[in-house]
Amino acid sequence: MSVEPYREITFDKDGDGPAGQSAALTALARQGVTDLVLLAHGWNNSPSGATRLCSDFFAPFPGLFGPGVEAGYAGVIWPSMIFTDEPVPDYRALVTVLPEKEPVLVRLTELLVLAPPEEAAFVEFGELLRELTDVYEVGDGIGGGDEDGGGIGIGGGGDGDGIGGVGAVGAEGFVGAEGFVGASAAVPEFLVADPVAVCARFTEALEETGGTVPPEGFGEGLKRYWKGAREALRQAAYYVMKRRAGRVGEFGLGPLLGEVARTAPGLRVHLVGHSMGARLVAYALRGLPPGARPVASVTLLQGAFSHYAFAPRLPHDPRRPGALRDMQHRVRGPLVACYSRHDTALGVMYPLASRLAGDSESLAGPLSGQLAGPLTGLLGADDPRWGAIGHDGVKAVPGTVERTLAAVLREGVPGSGCVSVDAADAVRSHSDIVRPELARVVVSAARAGRA
Repeated sequence: MSVEPYREITFDKDGDGPAGQSAALTALARQGVTDLVLLAHGWNNSPSGATRLCSDFFAPFPGLFGPGVEAGYAGVIWPSMIFTDEPVPDYRALVTVLPEKEPVLVRLTELLVLAPPEEAAFVEFGELLRELTDVYEVGDGIGGGDEDGGGIGIGGGGDGDGIGGVGAVGAEGFVGAEGFVGASAAVPEFLVADPVAVCARFTEALEETGGTVPPEGFGEGLKRYWKGAREALRQAAYYVMKRRAGRVGEFGLGPLLGEVARTAPGLRVHLVGHSMGARLVAYALRGLPPGARPVASVTLLQGAFSHYAFAPRLPHDPRRPGALRDMQHRVRGPLVACYSRHDTALGVMYPLASRLAGDSESLAGPLSGQLAGPLTGLLGADDPRWGAIGHDGVKAVPGTVERTLAAVLREGVPGSGCVSVDAADAVRSHSDIVRPELARVVVSAARAGRA
């Protein structure tokens, strides 16, 4: 680890962690730590990879803090998953986090390997995806949509949390519709629509965005659409992880921070989250106990959730708020969203998967009708309903301040409220966050840097 003192906070899929974690953070305060910087990794990180990310990201911090600041560091390690960058996703990696679904994953992988050119095989594939995601089970309403109508679909390489571009096997996938709330739980339409049409649409999108084709090709006719089926599997797996990240944040990290606030009221906590980890720390705000205000700043790096998450009302449906409405007011300082237009994962596949989710009430008609049309426009780049906070910042929140990275590095981060920072000058891809410029943004948001 590049910094000390450093602690790791671990949670299981339900947000439960070992006893004594809050005491370990409280002990830092007793040792003189005034400011605790806490980083939550994204979806596609192994525990060891998450620790390496924390070490690399935190390395510049000691030289940035001003006099009187005694900094401590923590990493939030939560059970995400690893896809290998293989022609067919390695189901064994999924089994490590979804062990109860091993038979389903085995059969899904068999279908992807065989790529049978029959419609019946796609029908079976769709049924297996629904079984994988438990879409018909009544859940807890956690980790659903973000505006809510925000979703995410990401294809990419294998660096960082598994995202290096758009289209290659082995990256973040899909976040679907509104969380499961009672018997009327909404289900992403891509999981219940015609599986041939869904796989065809994902195939077209991946090809248009430069997706890679294995040496053996994909054949003709229906066989070609197994390329999109591979993407659909990632989408479905990520749908499960979305609920998990929300639960870990709201029921794990939020209450833990509340306990820290009770036992170490003077400790200033600065939350930082990357990709799906940004979602996790944002939902931690919703999980804080009433009256607890330990969080002094929040910095979201390439956040993989809707840019309308904090909105008091959705522009396209004023009757509905964002899922995290007013949560920024639980932060004593600023809530900063760093974004980059170079993040094609959030800029292209995110709106496609969001729209394919069918999770906005303003979308009329079945998914099959949408799929029948041309691909142009379906990617959603010109439709603000489907934007990600990590692609264009906070939207529809009155008073949000817009800043360039250069301006923030020169003048600092405003002291409160939502702040959108265009970090495109430094961030060239979704996983490109180990940057000294971003470390300076975090320290500025913390009001803890040198004069």
